[in-house]
Amino acid sequence: MVTGGGGATSKKRQRAAHAANSTITSSSRPCAAIIVDSPSRSDYKKPIPNPNPNPIHKSSVPSLPTFNDVASADVLLRLFVDPTHSDPSDGSPAAHPDDVVFLYLHATCLRRCKYFAALLSDRWQQQHQDHADDTPYRINLEVPPTPGAMETRISVLQLLYSDDFASSINTVAVAIDLLPVALELLFEECVRCCVRFLEAVPWTEDEENRVLALIPLLSEDESKDLLARVSGTNNSSEEMLYGLISSVIHNPNMAYVKAFVAKLLREFSSRDSAERVLERAFQKTFKVVKESMEDYTSPGVRGDHNETEAIQRLNLHTAMTNGRHLLWLVERMIELRVADAAVKEWSEQPSFTADLQRAFRDDAWRNIVPGLPGVLLRCTAKLSSAIASGTILVAAQVRKKLVNDWLPVLIVCKDNTSPLTPNNRPLYLDLEETFLKIISTLPMLDAQELLQQCLGFSTRNFDDCPHLVMAFNTWFRRAARPPRPQAPNPC
Repeated sequence: MVTGGGGATSKKRQRAAHAANSTITSSSRPCAAIIVDSPSRSDYKKPIPNPNPNPIHKSSVPSLPTFNDVASADVLLRLFVDPTHSDPSDGSPAAHPDDVVFLYLHATCLRRCKYFAALLSDRWQQQHQDHADDTPYRINLEVPPTPGAMETRISVLQLLYSDDFASSINTVAVAIDLLPVALELLFEECVRCCVRFLEAVPWTEDEENRVLALIPLLSEDESKDLLARVSGTNNSSEEMLYGLISSVIHNPNMAYVKAFVAKLLREFSSRDSAERVLERAFQKTFKVVKESMEDYTSPGVRGDHNETEAIQRLNLHTAMTNGRHLLWLVERMIELRVADAAVKEWSEQPSFTADLQRAFRDDAWRNIVPGLPGVLLRCTAKLSSAIASGTILVAAQVRKKLVNDWLPVLIVCKDNTSPLTPNNRPLYLDLEETFLKIISTLPMLDAQELLQQCLGFSTRNFDDCPHLVMAFNTWFRRAARPPRPQAPNPC
């Protein structure tokens, strides 16, 4: 690592240094540098001049010297790769022992970097007084044996000779490559420029992963803008989803947007988060529907008839609009298999279903919101079908309460309305069949109680209600089965 006199220069393969805005990742392993005492005049061999009369990199600032200028340099920087540090397992080519670059640099420029400023402090001043001015002092800098590491370090060193960082740091890949080297060398101007560029431009997913790997190397002040871009709060994802759902369900003509949000929910990484968001939206929307129907069936406004009628119309429209939102939410919850809480909530609504029965027995709603019974029955049918198919598994008591609360609503709708599904089959027939399937899953006494309430499903033509006939036949077949004898208690 430490070299001797200046004669060692001729024993190594010298390579012309060149600017390289490499896009290959450079290692962030700290470099090793050491100042070696300057050789005496008799030992120092003047380097071979560069055959190209033009300097490799001209300074963009007139007051700064020229990069890699042999004639005016007072520091000889040796960049070398230590082949013993290479890792053959990563597939990268092994470094050659003579893979060395010599750069003729200037202490005035190097001091812009705190790393070199520390190396060139007190000892540099002492040696500068002891030796001739035309003898450069040597610094060895180890380079990791990774592809592009040498070129990246040369690019950073060239920026010490320039104040125009923007022309060099002009892509995300370049900024990501230069930043770890600038951090190693404590080149703060370069670090700030790289961070500022990365904060302001878009990244690909791969670039974002590389930026995330660099953030721990930055100070809190340097990384705060990058962290703000890639790190959310504990519940930021849920708040974003909830905001999207709220925007969708409270804006008309949003069919395409609803489809897009449904896709986001299906592909969301956390099923638990999606469940919490949907339950929150379901509870809020369902509350509005229940309050609207309660206000409609028990109006608290007295006085002007027209004012009361206007409020009643508003209550019905509010219930209808939010009922449609509720149906969309129920469909999403069933699709993601997270509707357990919704089923339990739907099965515990004796007051709400009583309000619906009172409302649907009256004809006032027919000319205002004729589709309201159909919307609410579709919500019931979606949840009931998910239970009957096994998509949602709930306790027998929940299943019984669901049928017990909503069966009277179905009967009132059958007597007063005829809502249709898209395939033009009466919706109440679908719901009748589903309720009877759920009843068949209940204990015999519970099934007996509910089946007696289903006599309203019968029709004048016996052949029009096969689902009801099958349900009663199933119950009687089970009732006729002799009870299973109990096993005797072992003494």
